Amino acid sequence: MSKVIIIAEAGVNHNGDVNLAKELIDIAAIAGVDFVKFQTWITEDIVDISAQKAQYQIDNDGSGTSQFEMLKKLELTFEDFKELKRYSESKNVQFLSTPDDYKSLDFLADELDLPILKIGSGEVTNIPFLRRFGQKKKPIILSTGMSSIGEVEKAYYTLLDAGAPSVTILHCTSNYPAPLDSVNLKAMNTLATVFNTEVGYSDHTEGIEVSVAAVALGAKVIEKHYTIDKTLPGPDHKASLDPTELKSLVHQIRNVELAISGNGIKLLHESEVETKKIVQKGIYLDRDIKKGDVITDNHLIMKRPVSFLSASDYDFIVGRKINEDLKKGVAIKINNVCFE
Repeated sequence: MSKVIIIAEAGVNHNGDVNLAKELIDIAAIAGVDFVKFQTWITEDIVDISAQKAQYQIDNDGSGTSQFEMLKKLELTFEDFKELKRYSESKNVQFLSTPDDYKSLDFLADELDLPILKIGSGEVTNIPFLRRFGQKKKPIILSTGMSSIGEVEKAYYTLLDAGAPSVTILHCTSNYPAPLDSVNLKAMNTLATVFNTEVGYSDHTEGIEVSVAAVALGAKVIEKHYTIDKTLPGPDHKASLDPTELKSLVHQIRNVELAISGNGIKLLHESEVETKKIVQKGIYLDRDIKKGDVITDNHLIMKRPVSFLSASDYDFIVGRKINEDLKKGVAIKINNVCFE
């Protein structure tokens, strides 16, 4: 089984501060994630000044700014991202960022030469933008919050037709935080079945249990927001993991990976051999028996440990004659039984 890819979504939780972004990278490195992911955009190219904030942004941001003003304050420059990529690599964490406009996509794919491209849920219906992604001819991870299966289908094949070598689809509920009854985690496996591709889960719920459950159900990629401090101002901090929770998420995912890594065949594991001898029951005499007596149920009792014959051999010896005198409490051996 290939290792589950864990993406620590720093997103905009740097609050527009490169130094805070570096602290987030430090946290991701300590937690042991595979990727740290940011978001790259040019505000003027992605949102009109008239755009209102989403309700979760209003609830979580705590400011009266417009969406344009909020994003402008959170925007980092391309030079900032060059620095953050270098810093990530120095911490042995792979760098990733989601572009929201053409210039940012070209910068990340061509200038930074990222090996994987990530598409946010808001771009699922942006067909010309998806074509540009596909033309980069790099593996793609596609989040699908707010999308119907039909919209996902169109986005998926647009990417492949444009040249993407592979598309991993992430199930997602685009609410921050996402209520548990909105998760519909079974939809992740529907995506795997319909598109015959690897799937994962972009988790916006509170806590870590849904991500862990997604891994148990077959997710190959887990993406989760995290922050230095949930009380910081900004749209995503409240719905993010703190550093301790992020570390716990990685630990529990790796444990679940081990638990589901077997071949699916029900067999006695080598670690169980000694336990089996002690815990399963063997065949003992519950009363004295004389040579020539026919063994009946009344002669026998099943007790731990399995000294010679297992309780599973019961039907094999009942009704046969005993070939020597034996006392109560003796564990029956195969050579105590007559097979003539």
